[in-house]
Amino acid sequence: MLGGSVPIAFIRFAISLAGVIFLFSRMSESRFDRKKTVVCYGVFSVVVLILASVWYVADWESCVRIVAFAMYMCFAVFAMIMSSDSVYLSIYKLALTFYLMAVFLIGGLEVAVIFFDRNVWADIVTRVILILLMTFFIEKKLKSSIKGFGDYVEKEVDKFSVAAMIISILFGIGFILNPNIREVTPYRLYQIVTNFVLTGTLQLLVFRFYLHIGKEKEHEKENQLIQMNHRLLERQLEILEESVESGRRIRHDVRHHNAVIAEYVRREQKEELLQYLKEYDKETAQGMAEVICANTAVNNILSAYTRKARNEQIKVKLEIEIGRKLTIPNIDLVAILANAYENAIYACKEVKKHSDERECIIHFMIKKRKNKLIIFCSNTCRMETELKNGQPKTEFTGGIGVSSIIKTAEKYDGEYDFKNDNGVFVFRLIMNIPSDL
Repeated sequence: MLGGSVPIAFIRFAISLAGVIFLFSRMSESRFDRKKTVVCYGVFSVVVLILASVWYVADWESCVRIVAFAMYMCFAVFAMIMSSDSVYLSIYKLALTFYLMAVFLIGGLEVAVIFFDRNVWADIVTRVILILLMTFFIEKKLKSSIKGFGDYVEKEVDKFSVAAMIISILFGIGFILNPNIREVTPYRLYQIVTNFVLTGTLQLLVFRFYLHIGKEKEHEKENQLIQMNHRLLERQLEILEESVESGRRIRHDVRHHNAVIAEYVRREQKEELLQYLKEYDKETAQGMAEVICANTAVNNILSAYTRKARNEQIKVKLEIEIGRKLTIPNIDLVAILANAYENAIYACKEVKKHSDERECIIHFMIKKRKNKLIIFCSNTCRMETELKNGQPKTEFTGGIGVSSIIKTAEKYDGEYDFKNDNGVFVFRLIMNIPSDL
């Protein structure tokens, strides 16, 4: 430390604290409105600066040794309360802020010592310049990346990596800030540069690592959507092929039945003709496609998957109560239903592979209640089916559809949950029906 009067120390404390607050605020959103945030940070700053100045007067030696770290720890606790980010994401941003704080603290001190004979004003000016440069760099280069990166960190970060990163940074910067090393030598400068490079590289590696994981997850979701579209196309082709085959059969049967009816008429066999027509009506009724609901898209997709399930010897129970038209686009509705049904069939087939004793059942319910659409699907599943972050693991769903269901549900402010109820997998979804699209 360079020492100085209490007003000088107060100014240096104020610049350091203002720099930390300013840098952190560039990377993190407050949970409160702008006015309340400014007031809270202002009150916090006044209290901390007064306490730091009192400490500086009461015990100069201990103050210069750990005041920067103590002020930062107070700020870290306060910042986590103020930030709208999750705990892990706040810790990461605070670690980055701590690194930047060390840069402008040590940068100011070393410039003042090496070039200006320990002039305190050189230290203050250098700190201000470094804070402005780092703020500019964050605003132009990092802010947008950190915002997107934050979503990945919230989902993927683990305690071990956060702990390792924080400990490494604290050790590295703690060594640099050691006030007992006062002699300025080339070796000392080499140590400072090396520590900054290593801790900065650690930050960069963590950033790149989670960014890579996040991008991989995005690619995985895109791949799942492609596979989902492929399966939906297969179901639609099945429906089309059945329609074509049904049309051919009807045309063939019509010629045949017309010939039979004409023959009965020529022979004036009225009783036989009536009996034949009754049998024909009965046969036609049995061959008609099952009508599940009035909505054509929903009816077609549920019919296709219901036939697929029954072909796999899976019992199906349907409770569908929706009208002909919904303001939810058919593509979104079909995406949810097809994926849920596909996963249910996959789970039942997995049960059959591992156990022939359990009966496989799929229960599908869709109901419209005012401006809400309620979707419920339960199916037999393996007892060991596990969930991660509230979602079924891909090995228990075939790797298809869950992310698509969630993405579509969130589009309509939907609330959903998944659970394994002792061997029965349950999916529930309630989402808003838009009044006007």
